[in-house]
Amino acid sequence: MADLSQIVKAYDVRGVVPDQWDEPMAELFGAAFVQVTGVDAIVVGHDMRPSSPGLSRAFGRGAAAQGADVTEIGLCSTDQLYYASGAMGLAGAMFTASHNPAKYNGIKMCRPGAAPVGQETGLADIRALVEQWMDAGAPEPAEKPGTLTRRDTLTDYAAYLRDLVDLSAIRPLKVVVDAGNGMGGHTVPTVFDGLPLELDAMYFELDGTFPNHEANPLDPKNIVDLQARVREVGADIGLAFDGDADRCFVVDGNGDPVSPSAITALVASRELAKHGGGTVIHNCITSWSVPEVVKECGGTPVRTRVGHSFIKAEMARTGAIFGGEHSAHYYFRDFWNADTGMLAALHVLAALGGQQGPLSDLVAQYDRYAASGEINSTVDDQAGRLAAVKSTYSGRDGVDIDELDGLTVTADDWWFNLRPSNTEPLLRLNVEARTTATCDKVRDEVLALVRG
Repeated sequence: MADLSQIVKAYDVRGVVPDQWDEPMAELFGAAFVQVTGVDAIVVGHDMRPSSPGLSRAFGRGAAAQGADVTEIGLCSTDQLYYASGAMGLAGAMFTASHNPAKYNGIKMCRPGAAPVGQETGLADIRALVEQWMDAGAPEPAEKPGTLTRRDTLTDYAAYLRDLVDLSAIRPLKVVVDAGNGMGGHTVPTVFDGLPLELDAMYFELDGTFPNHEANPLDPKNIVDLQARVREVGADIGLAFDGDADRCFVVDGNGDPVSPSAITALVASRELAKHGGGTVIHNCITSWSVPEVVKECGGTPVRTRVGHSFIKAEMARTGAIFGGEHSAHYYFRDFWNADTGMLAALHVLAALGGQQGPLSDLVAQYDRYAASGEINSTVDDQAGRLAAVKSTYSGRDGVDIDELDGLTVTADDWWFNLRPSNTEPLLRLNVEARTTATCDKVRDEVLALVRG
């Protein structure tokens, strides 16, 4: 029997197809999803991976057999699925493995209004039901099966986003977009259609084997082509989307990467102006500049753990207008608290096109400190290494320590966060300081403790 502990993660289902899971199992997940959530209708979509259409259809069959009406929206980005869930008031399931290699696939599930389904909010119960049925046989079908209908939501999704950010009056911009053969190639042409944007499209062919590079723009090697193209054609900006196009990474007109923390601060300033203040969520590894800008713009910053389930829960609890993570996930109250890289991209384009200077000048006010970027170290004993680092810094004057998410150590002119990976034997280090020299010094000191 398949080991579901290997594929049911904290926030989603993800594993190798067909080795770890397949269409018959997807059908059981569909049935379990309906039983656990108690919904009578769902919306289902999928990305461009070769296994996605079959898995998506199987999930729909399982859901319909339990009496739920199923709306299939076919090829879509993850945030397009969230749009459908929010706009139609339906629970949803998106078939994607995001930026993972081609052999993987997964399911991101949500309740009506794009409310996330994670371990604490139904995923553990769904797993338990699937395990029970794998052992004892498939569940009894409902007396009356649900219907299966098809619906296209791409144009409605694009119109909704464009209503939230008005780009009609911006100066013309030359924009290079690297879709990484992922779902950005499906959504960008429709969202950008008719706007004052000259689009230079890279790798827009939908291909779940990712023939050009991994669709993970946070890895520097995957944006090299975009950087070169921006410089070559003299573009104003470059955008890179991950495989399911829910994350967006930005490079400026020089081809230099723009920190997701700077994008978080820029978008926060626009959302605060639009809403006349409000709460903005940021995770514990975003730059000092994020809460600074939020306060300068009349908002209230709230710090949370890394991960979309924590961000979305805090947004719901506080009524926040916006949330940003250093992983280039951006969340909007106007988008059912869900993450959408496309909406963040439209905000950046509106800000850039609403003034005459280059993007590098625009973001400089939001990018105020030296940062290490995330550095991963493979360790045998995560807890032991964390304890050793905590012990080293605990006795120092002028140093604050908190353990909201891993270990965060803060001094007057620097901070670092060291936190364990949930899925691999890794410790992840992020350092920020007022100067590059200080940043390098703290980085080297912590890494010596972690790897020593």
